[in-house]
Amino acid sequence: MPRLTDARKELRRAQITEAAVRCFGRNGLERTSIADITAESGLSTGSIYAHYNNKADLVQAAAREVLAQRAAVLGEYAAGDTPPDPEELLARLIAAIDAVDARVGVQTWGEATTDPAIRDIVVDMTDRMRALLHDCVTAWLVKVEHHEPAEARERATPIAHRISAQYLAELLYAALRSPTEEPSS
Repeated sequence: MPRLTDARKELRRAQITEAAVRCFGRNGLERTSIADITAESGLSTGSIYAHYNNKADLVQAAAREVLAQRAAVLGEYAAGDTPPDPEELLARLIAAIDAVDARVGVQTWGEATTDPAIRDIVVDMTDRMRALLHDCVTAWLVKVEHHEPAEARERATPIAHRISAQYLAELLYAALRSPTEEPSS
């Protein structure tokens, strides 16, 4: 049997993770089985288990993928010559909310109340998101509002906290207002 290259392994992992997110969004975390993910991905069960030990690993991978996408966007905002002000930053984040990702996120939060491994993922993701928002707001305060870096970091803390809270509220709203079925073609 030919060995997979590292690049091919990453593509396969992404394929599995994307299939898991679609299943979680459609069926819920609890009602999604590895068989569902196998069918959705078009891969064998053995292939799934070659890349992930269990469904909890897939939940973790899905959560980290969503965070990586947001991190890339926030990093671009912070690195820009004119980072967006907090109101614009929040508006951009809200505009980029994907209904399936929102449903999976809310389900993951629910699982975090009873599953310590999932709770660790959610706490880590929330802390990272807030840190990324803090970096972006700090960059705006320094580059646009012309604050000294130390003062900007201090002032950014409550602003990033409010943006994070509002963003999480919008994720919840998006999850609740969107249907759980896949849109018909």
